[in-house]
Amino acid sequence: MAVNMSRPEGCGAGVDSIYYNLCDLASAWGVVLEALAAAGVVFSFVLFIALLANVPFTQDRNRRNSAALHAVFLVCTAGLFGLTFAFIVGKDFSTCASRRFLFGVLFAGCLSCLLVQAVRLNTLARTNRAPRVWTSCLGVLALWLVEVIINTEWLIITVVRHPLAPLNFTAQPSDATATPCNIANQDFAMALIYVMVLLLAVLVASVCVMAGKHKQWKVEGALILVSGLLSVGIWVAWIVMYVYGNRGRGGPSWDDPTLAITLVANAWIFLIFLTIPQVCCSQNGGGGSDFGEDSHPSRDVGYENILKEQNPHNVFMENKAFSMDEPGPGSKPVSPYSGYTGQLRSSVYQPTELALITKASVNPPDMSYDTTIPRVSAHSVADSIRSTPSQHGDASSAVYLNGSSGDVLHRTSQW
Repeated sequence: MAVNMSRPEGCGAGVDSIYYNLCDLASAWGVVLEALAAAGVVFSFVLFIALLANVPFTQDRNRRNSAALHAVFLVCTAGLFGLTFAFIVGKDFSTCASRRFLFGVLFAGCLSCLLVQAVRLNTLARTNRAPRVWTSCLGVLALWLVEVIINTEWLIITVVRHPLAPLNFTAQPSDATATPCNIANQDFAMALIYVMVLLLAVLVASVCVMAGKHKQWKVEGALILVSGLLSVGIWVAWIVMYVYGNRGRGGPSWDDPTLAITLVANAWIFLIFLTIPQVCCSQNGGGGSDFGEDSHPSRDVGYENILKEQNPHNVFMENKAFSMDEPGPGSKPVSPYSGYTGQLRSSVYQPTELALITKASVNPPDMSYDTTIPRVSAHSVADSIRSTPSQHGDASSAVYLNGSSGDVLHRTSQW
């Protein structure tokens, strides 16, 4: 491409004329928008990483499931910042084709995510239960593909048609070969009707969120509503300026700055009013304990907290699982920890091996807190000795029987 214009201040000798707006200090709009767009791309990448990093730490399942929509929204917002450079540089076939195709596609991606998110918030505000994640993603994809199909068909038709004369040119005659640039401003705005419909749908859906009964979801609905209203103001301003105002303010030379300012301004509104609050809300764990089914207040677990929250009877019932070997309570329930003095508890029946062997012939003692220590009777001991075989065949056992006439020694044989 021939260079017919002098090199502006701030641009090097080897810079092509198509990139003069990126370095021309005389026309500051290109340098300022370039800096804002570059900062927006970096900031979008940082927010994208922060959003994904907060997903495992988000307690609310509904907020965690919406991370996919916010991630896609961030990608489309970063695309708006990147598309700004196509409007800063000069016109050729590639830049004009990307302008006409990506302007509507990227805005449709952002607004599709906002519309589906507003629908989810309507469901949450009324039932506190959101649709499945895959249904939300399919909804975004379906809404976005409509604009992709419209722009693809429109671009193919206008490029193949090869208009005879350029419409919006101020540069060299060789630019007439760049057929994607030969489009009237009114046609460019009319091709974005579907995007405008999505923007109005976002406003209506966000207003409906305010009528829900669950107040915790109305904050996100209010943020979407504010972003939608600001976006509507930006779109009305740039359409009026692009279609009517630029004719009396310098002609087509104002067209590229108008569209570039629209992209940067709308993208920063999306970041400030939607993405940043969402990332901060995820870091705070949902903003409250009643935002979802999985959220629960964090507290220390200990025996002291159990005693504070429950009465003594419930404490005794909880600790029954740890005292299965102990006898049941008597007529008056007493906590197992109330009578502990460091000494042996005489109220607990502890069977010996001899008692376990002879329980078939001897009735078990009364296992209660009110019973006394069982005493060994003469008959029970004698029966137990007779029922227990000795290890030696010729051994005998002596039993002292306490009768009325005194203690008498009886020697009996085991066999």
